[in-house]
Amino acid sequence: MNKILIPTDFSANAMNAIKYALQLFKNEQSNFYIIHTFADEVYDNHTVLTRALFEEFRDIIKKKSEKQLGELLMILKETYPNPKHHFEAISKFGNLVDEVNHFVDNEKIDVVVMGTRGRTDNRSIDFGSNTLQVIKYIKCPVLAIPKAYTKLNLQKMLFPTNYLVPLKRKELKLVSNLSKIFKAQVKFLYISKSKKLSFRQQDNKESIKHMMAGNNTQFIEGEGEDLIKMIHDEIEKEKIDMLIMVNSRKSYLESLLYPSTVQKLGLQIQIPFLVLQNF
Repeated sequence: MNKILIPTDFSANAMNAIKYALQLFKNEQSNFYIIHTFADEVYDNHTVLTRALFEEFRDIIKKKSEKQLGELLMILKETYPNPKHHFEAISKFGNLVDEVNHFVDNEKIDVVVMGTRGRTDNRSIDFGSNTLQVIKYIKCPVLAIPKAYTKLNLQKMLFPTNYLVPLKRKELKLVSNLSKIFKAQVKFLYISKSKKLSFRQQDNKESIKHMMAGNNTQFIEGEGEDLIKMIHDEIEKEKIDMLIMVNSRKSYLESLLYPSTVQKLGLQIQIPFLVLQNF
């Protein structure tokens, strides 16, 4: 049984992510939890000056949220009927990242699926701030779906890695399952100035091969310094359908000084982007 959590702000971008998730798991027994958090909408209303009025306004927004979620679930059940799918709506007065993390922990969620942009639809970037925050801090895999991406043609998955961080079977489970369901190839891409691997890298690579033994995999290498350009070139050349990367939590100081590769990539990716978490 898959457990999929999908944040929504009721935008077209969020709906597109829901549709993609329903197609991705159409043949799998799955529970879909649709969550809407509305604390920002309440706190951003600066016309409310008293606590009593604030709480009244909060209750109004909560009822509105619950009504919209109810209507959304009706649309999903009528438009995408599937006996293997179960839906549940969650309305929370809270911060998106906090509420999603809390739900992930309590329900043992397998993956969070969301659009790359929300209702604001800022065309100057490809990933909205909420999506980047979820990618950065949520403790389970996150699958971000670009607004313009509507097809489901999962044949090639690209997984850039330096083999420095050991991956656990739990982290690769989703990748392995999707690869088997769609008979998709997973291409592990190693990019470095030198092709020679350290003993640590060799052992981590062999561990990945062992855990992905039942999948169609390919291990490729490339030399260069511009990681992001090489990843984008590989996506274009091989017509990749999904990009996979690992988000590794390092020191707080390092995160301040150096933008992560995941975040820099997030501003350019035009295909589904699956981020595995290795904190």
